Parts: sequence; structure tokens; C-alpha cells
Amino acid sequence: MSEYYYSGKFGIERETLRIDSHGRIARTPHPFGNDEHITRDFCENQVELVTPVAGSIEEALGYLKVLDDITRKKLAEYGESIWLYSNPPHFDSEDDIPIADFTGDHSSKRAYREVLKQKYGKKLMLFSGIHFNFSFAEELINELNTEGEDFRTFKDELYLRLYKQLMVYSYLLVLLTAASPYYDASLDKDGKSGIIMSEYSSLRNSVRGYWNKFLPILDHRSLKTFTGSIKKHIVTGSLYSASELYLPIRLKPKGVNSLENLAANGVDHIELRMFDLNPSAPLGIDSRDLEFAHLLILYLLSQPDLDFTPELQEKAVSDHKNAALLNPDAELLERAEKVLEEMDRHFSDNKKALEIIGFEKGKISGRKVCNCSDSTKLYK
Repeated sequence: MSEYYYSGKFGIERETLRIDSHGRIARTPHPFGNDEHITRDFCENQVELVTPVAGSIEEALGYLKVLDDITRKKLAEYGESIWLYSNPPHFDSEDDIPIADFTGDHSSKRAYREVLKQKYGKKLMLFSGIHFNFSFAEELINELNTEGEDFRTFKDELYLRLYKQLMVYSYLLVLLTAASPYYDASLDKDGKSGIIMSEYSSLRNSVRGYWNKFLPILDHRSLKTFTGSIKKHIVTGSLYSASELYLPIRLKPKGVNSLENLAANGVDHIELRMFDLNPSAPLGIDSRDLEFAHLLILYLLSQPDLDFTPELQEKAVSDHKNAALLNPDAELLERAEKVLEEMDRHFSDNKKALEIIGFEKGKISGRKVCNCSDSTKLYK
């Protein structure tokens, strides 16, 4: 095995809402200026922490802890705190959801959010979660390139292959990290209030989450056809920009995150966007879940390439949404168990990896028990 097998670059993005001392969504302006590591997402009261690139998950979480401490300390000065849960607290109406007030060089970001408001409404913007960014060590990519192909071409094909695999297996990460079964009734209708136990373990990953109004079928034969198929959706007006492509996995370039940059300069890293905020973890994410995601990436790297047909793309999204149900299909849980068994064998000589996979196995066992019982009672 390569000495670079477990190496790579890691990054975390965490969205949360700011709330006032009464637990209501804060109505104050974003108090962190143009800090690139403590910014806003879709709305003015949604803080997004963006860690620097790290050499390990542990280091990335260390950065997240520093940013979290700074954020909490600053918000405390205003009598505010963060809402560490993927579904929003009670709000009276969409008037409580001001669009992020980007100005100057960033005013295009506000214009984009105005489009989203018209297209999807503002309530959906309140869903918050964790994004996990990863790139392989270049030394490993060089070692994998045994036939000496052009490095850029080989690297793009490698990430595109991984993208397809992660799309197919995104359901597994939803099953393992869904953590938002409850929501406030105001999410359904203005003027309502009260906690509702939904039929979903993760509302934002379910059919009620942030999805396009159509399923964007993409061409994965090469990075050129991939970016070209996204461009077609933009040209026809189906998408405002590549940022509106609401799939759980993204390929990203280095620097400015634009389709043009991706097409011109290739893939720099891959982004996994399905993680709910874990309210039982102080930073909103359990390190073992990120470690597992890394192991899943390495395991999928060993799997043969696949033809990601339109039918498979539809099935991947359907499985993802099914996994967000409180009671997902039994077949999906069986499939998840088989993958974890295969990962056990793949990492059989790595004690730490086996412990992490064992931790995740316990969750699937729990989900199977819930599926056979009254889930509502189990969650209470």
C-alpha cells in the first residue's frame, strides 16, 4: 500500500443560524464583516464557518473549533448564540429571513440569492448542515497513474469516477448521519408553532429538502462533457448557475468556484454536502463520521468504474431521499450493511478504520430495530 494512501487535504464548511436570547432567529446584520472564514450563506442570519485547508481531519476540526470559539464569543456580545440543529427554530414569516446582504464586489451573490428566493422561497434557505471537502495527495495520484497519462487528464478522470461512485453511495452517508427528525410547525405554515416529529430522519436530505425542481441529468463521460452538460442547463434557463445544481456531491476547482474555472483548470477537490448538524456533538459533527467518509472515499477508489446512466442517476437521488426517511426501505439498510462488511474486509489490517466502521455498523443495526418498531416512540 502507498505511504500516501491515507494522506490528503481536508476542509469543513459548517452552516448554522444565529438566534437571539429568546431562541428566535436573529434580525441583526452579520457581525463578522468580510472575514472569509466566518461568512454568510443564503440568509443574513446564517453563519458559515469555512476552515483553512488541513492535512488531516483532526487538524480541520481544530480549525473549526477555533472559528466556533471566535463566533460564539462575538455573538455573546450581542446576546446571540448559534442554533446547532439542521432544521430552523420557530419564525413568524419569511420576513424573519433576510437575504444575505452582500455588497460591493460580492453583490452578485445577493443577486443570485434573490433568484433563489423567487424560485424556491426563503424557508428552504434556513436548512443548515456540514460540507466535507477532500482531495487526494498528488503523490498518490501520480502512483495510481501507472500508464503515465497526462496528469491533469488522469486527475480529472479519477475525481469524475469518484464523483459517480459517491453519488451512488450518498444514501449510506445519509443513513449514518441523519440527525434532524423534529421541526417547528412554522416551517409548514406562517403563524403555526409547536414541535413536529416528521416522517424523515433528515428533512434537508428528504423530498422536502433543497432539490432542483427537475432532476438535472448530466453527462459523465469526461470533465468536458460533464461541465458541458451543466452549461446546457444554464443556457436553457433551467439553472441560474452551477451553484444552483443541488446534488449531494460536487466537483470543485481551485480558487473561484465557477463552472468556467472547473472546465479550464480541472478538479481540485470533491465536496460531500449531505451531513446534518449533529446536535450531540459540540462542533456539530462527530469526527468519526468524517473519518468514515474518508474511508468510504478510499474504498470507492478501489471499485470499478460505472456507466452512470440517466436511470442510475435517478436511482441514486431516489436512494438518497429514501435514506432520509425515518423508516427507509429494508432493502436499503441491507445494502448498507453489505457495504460496511465489504469495507471491513478492505481495511482489515487497519485497527482504527475497523473501529470507525464498527461504530457506523451500530447505527445501521439501530436503524433496523427502528424499522421493526414504532420509531416515534423510540425517538422520544
